Amino acid sequence: MNSSDIKILLVDDEPDIIEIVGYNLRNEGYQVFTANNGQEAIKAAKKNNPHLILLDIMMPEMDGIEACEKIRKISSLENVLISFLTARGEDYSQVAGFEAGADDYITKPIKPKVLVSKVKSLLRRLKTENESVETFTIGDIVIDRDEYVVYKAGTRISLPRKEFELFSLLTSKPGKVFKREVILDTVWGNEVVVGGRTIDVHIRKLREKIGDNHFKTVKGVGYKFVLEGADT
Repeated sequence: MNSSDIKILLVDDEPDIIEIVGYNLRNEGYQVFTANNGQEAIKAAKKNNPHLILLDIMMPEMDGIEACEKIRKISSLENVLISFLTARGEDYSQVAGFEAGADDYITKPIKPKVLVSKVKSLLRRLKTENESVETFTIGDIVIDRDEYVVYKAGTRISLPRKEFELFSLLTSKPGKVFKREVILDTVWGNEVVVGGRTIDVHIRKLREKIGDNHFKTVKGVGYKFVLEGADT
């Protein structure tokens, strides 16, 4: 996919951020759309169907956390990448961001070149049109890695990208205990500095959606995925 085909929605209530970040992204060839608050972001996302949304948290009308949650509930936008771009660097803000369904969390201030590099890293996750659909079946669960969708007993379950990538990792070797550092390195890599609580948040959400009995905690080590009825 060429950069000229990629659409990015930039959401911030600060005109300087819109101007500077927008300029640098357009300079890379991306199509850039803008919004000034959460409500405008939802409308712009529905209209333009972006590949990536860069979303501030502290905004009037509707903040970024609420906007992210609402966007994640829109079926036509279920595969959009969402990264917060915010001055809120506290741990609890990052946890709230990931709980809302974000794929990444970038703190301001950030140098334009570094931001562009992070954007490129995020966009590498996008599937190309030439990639074939890849599915994986384990028990009564079907994992569609092309559509980022899980089917359990025929019921369709849509997962944000990070939840899906974590789920794919754990199910790649049922019964294997994945250490926390391995999970962080595989799922998050060097894209963003996250703490162990981030993993716990995503595991909790997977338990709610897939079933608590599938995910086992090994205290002080990490997590594993088990099939129903399997020895734990």
